[in-house]
Amino acid sequence: MIRPRIGFLGVGWIGRHRMEAVAQTGLAEIAAIADANPAMLEEAARIAPGARRVKGLEALLELPLDGLVIATPSALHAAQSIAGLRRGLAVFCQKPLGRDAAEVRAVIDAARAADRLLDVDLSYRFTEGMQRIRALVREGALGRVHAVDLVFHNAYGPDKAWFYDAAQSGGGCVMDLGVHLVDLALWTLDFPAVDSVSGTLFAGGERLRAGDGRVEDYATASIDLCNGAALRLACSWRLQAGQDAVISAAFYGTEGGAALRNIDGSFYDFSAERYRGTSRETLASAPDAWGGRAAADWARRLAAGGRFDAEIERVADVVGVLDRIYGR
Repeated sequence: MIRPRIGFLGVGWIGRHRMEAVAQTGLAEIAAIADANPAMLEEAARIAPGARRVKGLEALLELPLDGLVIATPSALHAAQSIAGLRRGLAVFCQKPLGRDAAEVRAVIDAARAADRLLDVDLSYRFTEGMQRIRALVREGALGRVHAVDLVFHNAYGPDKAWFYDAAQSGGGCVMDLGVHLVDLALWTLDFPAVDSVSGTLFAGGERLRAGDGRVEDYATASIDLCNGAALRLACSWRLQAGQDAVISAAFYGTEGGAALRNIDGSFYDFSAERYRGTSRETLASAPDAWGGRAAADWARRLAAGGRFDAEIERVADVVGVLDRIYGR
C-alpha cells in the first residue's frame, strides 16, 4: 500500500467535494491544487492547507504526483486526461470523459498505453440503492429484466455558458444528465450489447433537427438491447416539474421489479424499493453520503497499486449510446 500524491485540477464545488472524499480516506495526500479562480483556490486550501497552489495543468504536471483529479469544463476533459496519463499519472475525471466516443476512445487508449488507472465520476452507481438493485438483478431475483425506465428532470439549467455551446459541451441535457441514466442501466444489466437507439431532442419546446447547432434541453430516447430488453429514457433542464428534480431508474423483470427514486424533489436523497406484484419493500433510504464514493474508490485502488483496468472500456459503450441518441 502506497500513499499516492494527488493533484486537483479545478476546485469549484464538485472538485472540492471530491477532494474532501479523497482526503477522508486517509490513503492519499492532497499535494497540489490548481484553478483559474483565486477564490476557489482559497476555499480548497481550507480543506488541504498543505497543498501547493499552482496556476494550471502544466504546472501540476511538473510536480512529483501519482494521480490527477480533473473537474474542469467538458471540452477540456479528454485532452487534460491524456496529458496526465502520458505523464504517468493515474486520472479520475468528471463526466463526461469526452464529448463523443472518439474522444473517450483516445483517453482509454492513452490509459492502456501508459498502464495507468483511469476512472470517471459516474457517481450514482455508488448510491446504496443502486448497489442493492444491481445485486438483485445480478442474482436473478427479478427474473429476466425486460424493461427499464430512466428519468432525470432538472428544474434548473446549468449556470455556465459553455454548457449551451455544443462545441464545448458535446451536447445538452443528454450529455449532462442522460449519461448517468444510460450508465446505470447498462452497468446494472452487465453491459449487454445494444441493438438500436433512437432519440428525440427539443430546445425551448421546438424539436431539433440535425445540424441545428443548439443544445437540447429536453430529450427522450429508446434503446433496445440485443437480449430483448427495452430501455426508455427522458431527461431535461428547466422542466416545469413542480419540484427541483425528478430522478428515477426502474427495472422490471418477470419475477419482480426495483426502482431508485429521489425523495421530495431532492438531488441528493434517494430511496430504493423492491416490488413483488402490488407489494413493496424498502431496500435503501436517506441519509446516504454517496456523492464522493466514486473518487474515494479510485483513490483506494490507486493506493493499492491499481493500474489500467479494462472495465473503463464500458465508458466507451455508454458514450457510444449517447452518440447514437444524437444521431452521430
